[in-house]
Amino acid sequence: MHSLGFHINPPTFIETAKARFLIVDAPSNNNLPFYIKEFERWQVTDVVRCCEATYSMDKLKEKGIKTHDIVFSDGASPPDSIIQAWLKVIDDCCDQKNNGCIAIHCVAGLGRAPVLVAIALVEEGMPPLDAVAYIRERRRGAINKQQLKFIEAYRPRSKKQCIIS
Repeated sequence: MHSLGFHINPPTFIETAKARFLIVDAPSNNNLPFYIKEFERWQVTDVVRCCEATYSMDKLKEKGIKTHDIVFSDGASPPDSIIQAWLKVIDDCCDQKNNGCIAIHCVAGLGRAPVLVAIALVEEGMPPLDAVAYIRERRRGAINKQQLKFIEAYRPRSKKQCIIS
């Protein structure tokens, strides 16, 4: 999407029986208004930032969007504390029964953000490698080898059945 010289890479929408996710790359203060329009289009209720800050979250909060910093190292797999925080965001968002969507980003939307969405898919009952393949079909280049090994070994903390919408 282009507008006034700003380029926003297309978001990747993933929906399960429990939650809706929108994987994006990192906004900047300059292009944040364009992201906010996309977030409104997708009914985003929460934004999860997995990387160092490249923009102020104030404008999101002004729009009533909840913001979460769940930062971990680039190219790495998330530590347990990050996974717990991520699953809490999902539970809190989905308990609202508002059909909202969680936008999640790292720098390019290819590593940290897709890994956390893959964890959500596995938590919903999807086999780990199927979760990675599902995301990669929609977001080419997502999830590196180290992250793939992590997802392959990941076991859900709950016993749920996967229903991809």
